[in-house]
Amino acid sequence: MEKHLHIISFNVPYPADYGGVVDVFYKLPAFQKQGVKIHLHCFDYGRGPQEELNQYCASVNYYPRHLGHKGISNSLPYIVSSRKNEELLQNLLRDDYPIFMEGVHCTYPILDKRFRNRKMFVRVHNVEYKYYRDLSKSCSSPIPKMYYWMESLLLKRYEKRIATRATFWGMTEKDDADYRKELGCKDIELLSLYIPDWKVQCLEGMGTYCLYHGDLSVDANEKAAIWLLEKVFHKLPVPFVIAGKNPSEKLNELAHSNNHTCLVANPSEKEMQDMIAKAHIQVIPSYTQTGMKVKLVNALFNGRHCVVNEATVAGSGLESACHIGTTANAFREIIAQLYHQPFTSDEIELRKRLLTPMFNNEANAKKQVGWIWGNPTS
Repeated sequence: MEKHLHIISFNVPYPADYGGVVDVFYKLPAFQKQGVKIHLHCFDYGRGPQEELNQYCASVNYYPRHLGHKGISNSLPYIVSSRKNEELLQNLLRDDYPIFMEGVHCTYPILDKRFRNRKMFVRVHNVEYKYYRDLSKSCSSPIPKMYYWMESLLLKRYEKRIATRATFWGMTEKDDADYRKELGCKDIELLSLYIPDWKVQCLEGMGTYCLYHGDLSVDANEKAAIWLLEKVFHKLPVPFVIAGKNPSEKLNELAHSNNHTCLVANPSEKEMQDMIAKAHIQVIPSYTQTGMKVKLVNALFNGRHCVVNEATVAGSGLESACHIGTTANAFREIIAQLYHQPFTSDEIELRKRLLTPMFNNEANAKKQVGWIWGNPTS
């Protein structure tokens, strides 16, 4: 029997050039290898149609996201209401294939009575109400801060509402536990992140600088970079590089205000991976405690020492491969020590033992195929 699956993606998942879409995109070839015929539905708000997706999908459909006031609802979170689309719903109703929703963003069909008897599955990228609550706490601008707070309140009610109406797959044990205990979900399983074809290939010995990387247009990432510049490296004269997409002029000026700090704007994927490989220390603080941080997974597969805070590794299972600091002073002390400490073959072997079984796209796809169509492999 042919296996057909609808996948609804919150954004066009190619190019897979930021954390949110990495898991979505690399799922597609893994499912295809398991014989699944994918019918992909993408919300497009700037990325445009991508020919690459046609290699892995039987069909690809694109829908506009209703941005601004058009996407606001009194009862639904904005990330959900802005993706409510009748054309999508009509396309889903043409058959009875299972429906897999990437993120809480895409779960409006769960509320629609027309889908009451459909098999529906949700990938939990974050416990969204906690994610938005953390964004509100870390945001200094009053209007975005209020938006994040209100969205968090709407999301908590919404996530409780849908938590018993589908099968869920979380990325971390902590997120799964939150869904069970706080939101009343009784059907949630752990499913690790889908990743590029990474093998543990960290370089031994000494790198030449410390590195923070990420999408610098995201408020929380910019705040982390500024915190590192002002609170950690301003008093620690070791080379520090910030790299990522679309930095603000404020961040660019601040990064070049010291002789030992700099910023690389919009590097190519190849350039970014080269910087990760050559760095001696990956410095990855975070302000959000949910989900799996793709930048951390990338750093562990391809970089040397990793210095993080507790929010970066919360519930990830990756704590043993990281050096964890809770304050700026702790970060400075750890970095000062590690900067003169070679990265060893023993540390590389530890990462191989930890990461290789944890992140396996083929095993993930087999699990999901089993959960969706029966006869799970594990």
